Amino acid sequence: MAEIDARLREDVHELGELLGHTISNQLGADFLDKIERIRKSAKGARRGSREGAEQLSASLDQLADDELLPVARAFNQFLNLANIAEQYHRVRRREPQEGEPFEACVLSELLQRLLASGHKGEALARQFARLDIELVLTAHPTEVARRTLIQKYDAIAEQLAAGDHRDLLPAEREQIRTRLQRLIAEAWHTEEIRRSRPSPVDEAKWGFAVIEHSLWHAVPRVLRKADQALQAATGMHLALDAAPIRFASWMGGDRDGNPNVTAAVTREVLLLARWMAADLYLRDIDQLAAELSMQQASAELLARVGPSAEPYRALLKQLRERLRTTRSWAEAALHERLEAPAMVLQDNRELIEPLSLCYQSLHECGMGVIADGPLLDCLRRAATFGLFLVRLDVRQDSSRHAAALNEITDYLGLGRYAEWDEERRQQFLLTELDNRRPLLPGHFKPSAETEEVLATCREVVAAPAASLGSYVISMAGAASDVLAVQLLLKEAGLQRPMRVVPLFETLADLDNAGPVIERLLGLNGYRARLHGPQEVMIGYSDSAKDAGTTAAAWAQYRAQETLVQVCRDKQVELLLFHGRGGTVGRGGGPAHAAILSQPPGSVAGRFRTTEQGEMIRFKFGLPDIAEQNLNLYLAAVLEATLLPPPAPEPAWRELMDRLASDGVAAYRAVVREHPQFVDYFRQATPEQELGRLPLGSRPAKRREGGVESLRAIPWIFAWTQTRLMLPAWLGWEQALDAALQRGEGELLAQMREHWPFFRTRIDMLEMVLAKADGNIAQLYDERLVQASLRPLGEHLRGLLSQAVASVLSLTGQSQLLAHSPETLEFISVRNTYLDPLHLLQAELLARGRQRENQTDSPLEQALLVSVAGIAAGLRNTG
Repeated sequence: MAEIDARLREDVHELGELLGHTISNQLGADFLDKIERIRKSAKGARRGSREGAEQLSASLDQLADDELLPVARAFNQFLNLANIAEQYHRVRRREPQEGEPFEACVLSELLQRLLASGHKGEALARQFARLDIELVLTAHPTEVARRTLIQKYDAIAEQLAAGDHRDLLPAEREQIRTRLQRLIAEAWHTEEIRRSRPSPVDEAKWGFAVIEHSLWHAVPRVLRKADQALQAATGMHLALDAAPIRFASWMGGDRDGNPNVTAAVTREVLLLARWMAADLYLRDIDQLAAELSMQQASAELLARVGPSAEPYRALLKQLRERLRTTRSWAEAALHERLEAPAMVLQDNRELIEPLSLCYQSLHECGMGVIADGPLLDCLRRAATFGLFLVRLDVRQDSSRHAAALNEITDYLGLGRYAEWDEERRQQFLLTELDNRRPLLPGHFKPSAETEEVLATCREVVAAPAASLGSYVISMAGAASDVLAVQLLLKEAGLQRPMRVVPLFETLADLDNAGPVIERLLGLNGYRARLHGPQEVMIGYSDSAKDAGTTAAAWAQYRAQETLVQVCRDKQVELLLFHGRGGTVGRGGGPAHAAILSQPPGSVAGRFRTTEQGEMIRFKFGLPDIAEQNLNLYLAAVLEATLLPPPAPEPAWRELMDRLASDGVAAYRAVVREHPQFVDYFRQATPEQELGRLPLGSRPAKRREGGVESLRAIPWIFAWTQTRLMLPAWLGWEQALDAALQRGEGELLAQMREHWPFFRTRIDMLEMVLAKADGNIAQLYDERLVQASLRPLGEHLRGLLSQAVASVLSLTGQSQLLAHSPETLEFISVRNTYLDPLHLLQAELLARGRQRENQTDSPLEQALLVSVAGIAAGLRNTG
């Protein structure tokens, strides 16, 4: 077993020690001793000690009700501190002999490879400048950490960085330790869990905070280093207006199944984004006005500001006044609808032009070294974030549009839209899209549901085009779903193009995606309304929930292949939007590998993907971490564009067809067809309790019903808590085992060696299996599941063991992650703190189910803390 880096181990030890001091100070040395006994017995139990296992179980059983919450909090806080230490370790100062981490040099190494493979420098620079990567930040129903705690955790990371110098004086080191002690005490004495659900506006503010505290600083650093790498490789610089990475958001725009996201909420979030953008630029402009005190300026700049001893400051003060007016108007408009004064900035060019004028003037006057400082960073931010910070997507379910149109056609005496076949729907929609008269009379009084759909469309019309991204249609299944949204937007008065994006989610919809887009692109008039690429969203969450990850992954791959070919044949650019979650069961995993495993031609300089909930925090919460992850995105999209993977061999495709067929049959045999499955799921996991907890603004269910009614995130989250991780692997065990039984092991090995798609799937499967733990899942069964259902749990754990055996057979390893011993060791260290939380959670669930309707009780609070701790320890929820 590899040792964890000594510096990381020291940080974890120090943070744990300081947490122990804090606990002891509040609850006494005896209570801390109890925590330590639990930890040591968990460690012994993990190493196979029967005595340790018995002592652990006894210690937890003996806890009084009033001890459950502080014990859960202790282990939860330690796992959060371990996360901070591990995250900081990724970006810590490196000794000269250590070399740069992969993330820091991935782009420059790729550029050299591309040159060596025959790409010309000028063409490379042009392609890089044209990259169009958009990361879409989404809220997360299982994000449990409060924003105030996240800020304290960030401050702890800053102190670890401050202490990462060998030449610190003893007094300086003691000062840092004192600050760490204070911050850990602040975190311990702060309630981890919010008492009420966040609103969609709260979620949007959380997203804005990530931009303010991290991405605002990371983006210019990433682009500065990309420019240096590009210049070193090609001799060319990155254009000032290049924005290879931009950001969009679903927070405040995603109304699919969330009645809390209304047209009024969308308007409020758009205005808050404008306020935040203006405020952030004002901070930049204040700094620039203080620094750019030079007198010499270009004739163009002097002509703009007139006679001035400090021309740069004179121009920047004009911009500052407009930003202040913009901020004041946005704040006032939150409370009443106000026309924007002429001074309000409306177009990004109004922000960039004065900054560019200062930049060019400084270069003309021999002060390029000044121009290439904070002024250049501000220009990069302006190109990336613009006046609207993020582009807000709107998302709604296709059934809501169909219901609105049904009400309209019924009112107009045209028949019932809901009863029409696809041909008649298309004919009606195309006719009305081309008709110059309004469809609806002014006196039409819609139902509340239809009025909300129409009100949303009116907000889209009222918002500046640059503030909006795409209108995404959930559960799209036909060309009419896209035309319906276009008609509703036209009826609201939209006279500019907007991308209307079908989202294909289920297995059947993914298989039908190509034909639907082919039909759409063949319709008269549709192409004329299509400005820019045809965007299509691929759903990872619901397809995996519908069919299991084996069949879903292959369906997603084939759908992309078909869409690439359809758009190529129709001579239309394609933009694929990947609805990936944080976990393997929802298309998650390392983005770099995932992008490089996409079908050839599917990443043609463009890439759009969701970044969800706690993964936003882990990947972008700190500027240095954000910088690493943005580098990976840049390099992966450039490589996938210019060095795409080869198309799979016919034999690989045939075997993948068999794997998918076996996988979906095995998955559905359990999830859909086993008569006891739903009852077992609800008893063995905290699924029902999760639905009551104040985790997010969106309900856990779309409607009443069984597993099919659950959203994909809580479905996966519930299994993650018990460590069975069922949705991420179920189906693979049968698919791989059948292939090995057929003697196809050599072909599987060949696919893993030469096909990035298959290799990435197996790597992700191996990672999730390494985090799964059948023994922990069994403990939940023993405490929570009635005897008649336990054989099903035993059967599922047997399938888990089968999945592990199949992966080990395929990889030729003696244990999972043998190729990554440090990762394996860190999982092992975390298990010492996770095991007590799992046992505690099972006990809390059992006690809570015996005492129903005790919401907001210490038991309920302790349960939620255990949920948060397990999520933190496993580094994912859903």
